[in-house]
Amino acid sequence: MASKAGPKPQPRGGKKKNRRAHRNIQTRSSTSSSASSKKRPKGKSTLLGKTIKLEITDMAQGGFAMGRHRGKAVFVPYTLPGESISAEIYQDRGSAIFARGKDLYAASADRVSARCAHFGLGRCWACQFQHIDYQAQLLLKQDVLADQLARVGKLPDSLIDSVMRPLAPASEQWGYNHRLSLSRAAAGGWGLPRQAKGGIEALAECHTAHPDLMDTLGKLDIDYEQARRLVLQRGSDDRIMVIFHVDEEVAPALHTDLPLSVNLLLPDNSPINLIGAPYSTVSVADRAIRITAGSYMRPNINQIGALAEEVMRALELGGGEKALDLYAGAGFFSAVMAERAELITLVESYPPAANDAEFNLRQFDHIDIVEGQVEAVLGDMTAGSARYDVALVDPPGSGINGAIVDSLLGLGVRRIVYVSGDPASLARDCRRLIDAGFQLKSLQAVDMAPQTFYITAVAAFQR
Repeated sequence: MASKAGPKPQPRGGKKKNRRAHRNIQTRSSTSSSASSKKRPKGKSTLLGKTIKLEITDMAQGGFAMGRHRGKAVFVPYTLPGESISAEIYQDRGSAIFARGKDLYAASADRVSARCAHFGLGRCWACQFQHIDYQAQLLLKQDVLADQLARVGKLPDSLIDSVMRPLAPASEQWGYNHRLSLSRAAAGGWGLPRQAKGGIEALAECHTAHPDLMDTLGKLDIDYEQARRLVLQRGSDDRIMVIFHVDEEVAPALHTDLPLSVNLLLPDNSPINLIGAPYSTVSVADRAIRITAGSYMRPNINQIGALAEEVMRALELGGGEKALDLYAGAGFFSAVMAERAELITLVESYPPAANDAEFNLRQFDHIDIVEGQVEAVLGDMTAGSARYDVALVDPPGSGINGAIVDSLLGLGVRRIVYVSGDPASLARDCRRLIDAGFQLKSLQAVDMAPQTFYITAVAAFQR
């Protein structure tokens, strides 16, 4: 946006209400909003292409800030609460409008210069917050999480205030991602999705990726038409893994002098090793964890230890509990829990990840590993009259469903620790668990992704 003369910048943090949970955000995001599920009004909107003046009042889930025009929520990227702007409307969904900022009349004191040349309107959308001072990012993420709990989960302010702790900052604000997932750009090269315009922004630089990944990307000369996605993954041992997602099983002709391992992921997500090791090794909390190509790995591996500390604090294990580790991946959380639980049953549906868990936990004889879908496994356990005391749930962004909650009740679970990467699904599941008889006891967010809107939270429930 171009800056124009106008009022002085707002005080740091903008208006006071921008530092506490916003209650008037009407839409979650451009991709996960309640407005997106409603039908577009008949006929072409008369607002498309119009430029409007806007006071930005809130930060919304999904990376957009929000103002209001004629009673409708207007979502604008790359802006901040407390700012005054002009914006051009490019999409009208009926109850929500999306616009591009044009002129900045009054800037927030939390606004900073972005590091990356790819950051900005119509460019790479992997980062959304590079224009925001890091301390302000933390506060705004806290606001968004509180808003989702109140609006989607229908939790009262008094409960949110009593359980929510200040968001724990990341130890590194830049160069923290040890995994970079790229798509093929139409003009050549590999890159990340663009904002609004669509397509792929071919990367010349990325300041959230570990420098070794960008150095490797610059050295790769890839002519492999079957590959639709390219993943670069760095282990704690500095070794780089290259993973090609392919649409058909056609192995490339490879030659490399680089110290790389190379693997394919077939359309059914089965891994095939071509060069070097089929896995990365990640060291977290003094534990070496093997992660096979295709298995899930949190990209900010240097922050996983902080997340594990919050998980253990929330679990409150005393040493005699029978515990469930659901959506367990390669078994890291089970390894952390192992010394404080009598029995752990780990459930993971992706076969290579379950194999990783078996390898990573081979020294523990009180951990059972079950490969299968969580719903089906819990259903069988309930039918078999199994009993457990606590459950750690680390689901994908879609969260959990009612069948899982019913099974946890049937298994006698009295404490649930829920690790979430999506505030909207967490808020929905908070309401689901509370309605089932659990109490929300604590909520601690951990920043795993600076410069982005993503929030990881650890919620503890007690029955």
